[in-house]
This record gives sequence, C-alpha cells and structure tokens, in this order.
Amino acid sequence: MSKRLLGAAIATAALSITPFAMSHLDDEEPMQSYRQSYFTLLAMNFGPIAGMLKGEIPWDEAKLLKLAEDFSAVASVDVARAFGPGTDGGKTRSKPEIWENTDDFLEKYGDLQEAAKMLVPAASTGDKQEVGKAVRAIGGTCKACHDEYKSKDYL
Repeated sequence: MSKRLLGAAIATAALSITPFAMSHLDDEEPMQSYRQSYFTLLAMNFGPIAGMLKGEIPWDEAKLLKLAEDFSAVASVDVARAFGPGTDGGKTRSKPEIWENTDDFLEKYGDLQEAAKMLVPAASTGDKQEVGKAVRAIGGTCKACHDEYKSKDYL
C-alpha cells in the first residue's frame, strides 16, 4: 500500500470515528459532560487498582502500573474550569455547595491531585502495602469531597 493511500485511509478512519467520540458530549451543558467524563476516567482506572488490593481481581504488577499511570495522568488534568460560574445546572450529582464554597472545593480537588502523585511510585514498587497506602490516601480525598459536594442521586 502506498504512503498516500495509507494516509487517506487513516484520515478517513479518524474522521469517521470523531462523531462517535463526541456523541456523549451534551451540547447544552458541555462543562457538565466534561467533568462527568473526567470522573468516569478516574473511576475506571482507580476501581481495578482497588479491586486488586481487595483480591477481587488478580494481582498483576504490569497492569497495576499502567492503571496507576493512567489514573495519575487523568488526575493531573485541571478539571476546575468545568466547575466555573454558570456550570451548575442540568442533570448532575454535583451539589450547589460546590459553587457556594468554591475555595474549599478547589482545595479538596487539589488534595486529590497531590495524593495521585503517590500512586505511580507506589505501584512501581509492586508492594501491596505501599500501593494500599497510596490508594487509601486517594480514597480519603475522594470521600472528603463526595461527602460534601456529591449527591447520591441526580439533581
């Protein structure tokens, strides 16, 4: 296959996939979609790590490290702009208190980002106790925020 034909095939594939990748985005509330996608990515990487620690998923150091790297990469993205003024409407689990106590919310979010920095070094050791410490630290930051700022049901 020529380089030109290969390039055309790649471009066509990319363009045909784009609508599907964006199909979950709510045009009416893009910041809500952004933050929900962000937290879904965190959960999809954190959950299997916790599952390995609990023995629900087989311990796999290579997979653990990849999940930790992905979690840390996502956590490093600044999602705070998705909680800016005017982003509090729509079908969401975010409580209004986020926008009433923005400084506290952002501090708790910063705590998550700091705790996430411990995960890759812990996973790199392959030591379950070290990974457990990092997971508990991250889980504590999640709980602190969820207790105050996340509703169990959609509002």
